[in-house]
Amino acid sequence: MSHPAPYPVRLADEIARQLGLLTDHLAQLPPHEAVQVIAHVLDPDGGLLDRVTGLMSVSSTFAKTQAERGVLPAEVWLALGRATNELDAIGGDLDEHCEPLHHINNRPAAQTTKQPSPAPLVIRRHR
Repeated sequence: MSHPAPYPVRLADEIARQLGLLTDHLAQLPPHEAVQVIAHVLDPDGGLLDRVTGLMSVSSTFAKTQAERGVLPAEVWLALGRATNELDAIGGDLDEHCEPLHHINNRPAAQTTKQPSPAPLVIRRHR
């Protein structure tokens, strides 16, 4: 008889499943609802990205301790540390975009139905 996975492992599996559901929903949401979800994901004070960065930081700290004891290779700790730093940098880069998302999210419904003017996503340089 196999032993059931410990609660934290089941929790991680459930969170991963929920993230998959969120991803599926986000792809099908109307724009105003998608903006709400994205704003929550990017919220620098407890949003999903912030929480994942915190989880990676704790994982890195754990891996460092285990690497010092010889249980894990130092490369595992270094990789988790790099991942934490990268996520933190990405979060910092995205912080400046949270305000426009919240601004769009808080507009009255009459303003959200108005068609926004398209913005160029690629700027071509003429030589």
